[in-house]
Amino acid sequence: MTTFSEKSLSAGIKKKAGELGFNICGIAKSRPLEEYGSRLNSWIEAGMNDIMGYLARDMDKRLDPESMLPGAKSMIVTGLSYYSEKMQKDPEAPVLSRYTYGLDYHEVIRLKLEKLLDWIKSVRPEAEGKPFVDSSLILEKAWAREAGLGWQGRHSVVINKDIGSFFFIGILILDISLDYNAPLSKDYCGECRLCIEACPTGAINDNRTIDARKCIANITIERRGPIPEALVPFLGRRIYGCDRCQEVCPWNKKINSVKTPEFTLDEEIAAMSLNDWKNLSQEKFNRLFGKSAMSRIKYEKLMSNIEAATRQGN
Repeated sequence: MTTFSEKSLSAGIKKKAGELGFNICGIAKSRPLEEYGSRLNSWIEAGMNDIMGYLARDMDKRLDPESMLPGAKSMIVTGLSYYSEKMQKDPEAPVLSRYTYGLDYHEVIRLKLEKLLDWIKSVRPEAEGKPFVDSSLILEKAWAREAGLGWQGRHSVVINKDIGSFFFIGILILDISLDYNAPLSKDYCGECRLCIEACPTGAINDNRTIDARKCIANITIERRGPIPEALVPFLGRRIYGCDRCQEVCPWNKKINSVKTPEFTLDEEIAAMSLNDWKNLSQEKFNRLFGKSAMSRIKYEKLMSNIEAATRQGN
């Protein structure tokens, strides 16, 4: 069996990640992210996590990867673009966030990370690892920066100079040492405040955090029950998520060449008219969205969102 040095194995990991379809990949040294604790606690104490109480639990686990994988030494951080040029056709139809297009990203990325781990174990059989996709127990944005993949924009989303911000973060924790990328220390937002100014509800704070109580993405997905009446006029026909802050970001203006086949909008969904959405049946909802990220909310919640977003004037 070929012996890999830390440097050659790290290069091999990045090459394999690219072969699996990941657009970007970096490697960070595992360590407790203690410097993020006070900021996270302040955000939670201000109530900006809204109903997402789970974000306040297990803080020690969130800050220290070793609590999730004993002996953790390395964090492989990947980015998979979900940008799509193909969008909904009816300009009057309710609007979906781009991240709902295609298959559920949790399953897509988890499978790729598991294949990456299998490859690592094929050359380093003693290695142990654990994949994470959109998990509340790991600070994905912080680790993306630690691995040199990007910086946290004013809209709080991580931005990469090559693929913008429309990408999912996947992380593989390993108990072996590797060759590490330098954390990204620069901020390329400059004086730009387009995302803050464009947010329909003013949910973006000046410290690169989001007030989830105002965020359309949160109130159309995480919050149960009807959308608060005070926020209904700001929906702009959005019924699941909101991409407005990313749509205006200058770093997302030149990413048309980035495509991920798994996240292509289904032609039937793309063609749905306003009337199709208003008359969406439970059966059709299950058929069209059962394997997408939208399966996380119930049919009744979606129909309530549609009713609110399609009222006269929205």
